[in-house]
Amino acid sequence: MVTLPHEAEPDAFNPWLRVTSLIEEAGHLLGLDEGMITRIVTPERILEVAVPVRMDNGEIHMFPGWRIQHDSSRGPGKGGIRFHPSVSVDEIAALSADMSIKCAVVNIPYGGAKGGVKVDPSLLSHAELERLTRRYAFAIAPMIGPDRDIPAPDINTDPQVMSWIMDTVSMLRGHNLPGVVTGKPLAIGGTLGHAGATSLGVTICTVALLNRLGRPPEGERVVIQGYGKVGAPLVKLLSQRGMKVVGLADVHGAIHVPEGIDYEKMSAHFDEAKSIMGYPGGEEVHAEELFALPSDIAIPAALGGVITEEVASSMSATMMVEAANGPTTGEGAAVLASRNVPVVPDVLANAGGVVASYFEWAQDLQGFMWEPELFHQRLEKTMHDAFDAVWIRHEQLGVPLRDTALVVGVERIAEATELRGLFP
Repeated sequence: MVTLPHEAEPDAFNPWLRVTSLIEEAGHLLGLDEGMITRIVTPERILEVAVPVRMDNGEIHMFPGWRIQHDSSRGPGKGGIRFHPSVSVDEIAALSADMSIKCAVVNIPYGGAKGGVKVDPSLLSHAELERLTRRYAFAIAPMIGPDRDIPAPDINTDPQVMSWIMDTVSMLRGHNLPGVVTGKPLAIGGTLGHAGATSLGVTICTVALLNRLGRPPEGERVVIQGYGKVGAPLVKLLSQRGMKVVGLADVHGAIHVPEGIDYEKMSAHFDEAKSIMGYPGGEEVHAEELFALPSDIAIPAALGGVITEEVASSMSATMMVEAANGPTTGEGAAVLASRNVPVVPDVLANAGGVVASYFEWAQDLQGFMWEPELFHQRLEKTMHDAFDAVWIRHEQLGVPLRDTALVVGVERIAEATELRGLFP
């Protein structure tokens, strides 16, 4: 077992311990030797940085930050940067390992990485946010680059943050480096189609699972936890495919709409109210009751560790698609497995975002922008191929989809590690 300086409380959900145990289980299922399993689990590099920021009032505040490169056997590191007060080394390490598995599952030539700063960006002015971003980019600059490690947006970061990072590193290197980050605006090397790619990938996996189970999408009732970058587009995409979003939650609460949410009305309401609460015809319910609402499909699209043993036990849906990173605890996963609830795991379901990032990076290296139709065609093919590969292996092994996806990812990483050998 690889250890990190755990910051979580002894009885709290620890994402790093969770992901390492999953990788180890997959390695044992594959019959890998302990040395190989240890190599796959262990992060290659852990950089902790202190980020000093001059606030608008002249005071200097210090913020801790990290960039972790988990595995580079299949290619340069890939993973987002998040700004959030809950960020910790355990969380970033777990997410970097998730990225290694995710990139391998969808079979793109990346390893896994992740970064973050422990900060509440809502308390910063625009100028303070820029200074924080640029100082953090300066601190991690030796680790990142188009052929080393390519960050992307994550929680509380966006195309503007990526623009500042790209500009900072470009200034340091003395030449323009659009390929150093993805998720950029179009004007400086972004790509048509990146926005909403994660949601599209979740939708593709949802429909693919329904097809495998012999269930037509029309009329399937969905509950979604989260109405942000992923959850908001999902309401539209799923509705367009005939499904009904009957339950929805954001940071302010949850609502139940048995007849289904109209995505255009919800979008207009949210733009005005800045919350889903108060949506016409929506019945307010406790956020803890969201997954117990009468439904067929559950989609957690917020933070990790929310599908606990208690939530899994009371869940009404008969299938789940993980749009968030690490939303299910080990106990929750065990309950869902015992109830025979099929779950498309995060390393497959929400991989549309990293596939889109791969396409943007490829276009930056080529200096040639693809047409939107080509982008979406390749995204759909990549996601369908990944789902089919996991499903076929699932039928061969007879284990839950979560375990199967991990097996596929770990097996591909192990193959690359074995082929490359051990230097020196």
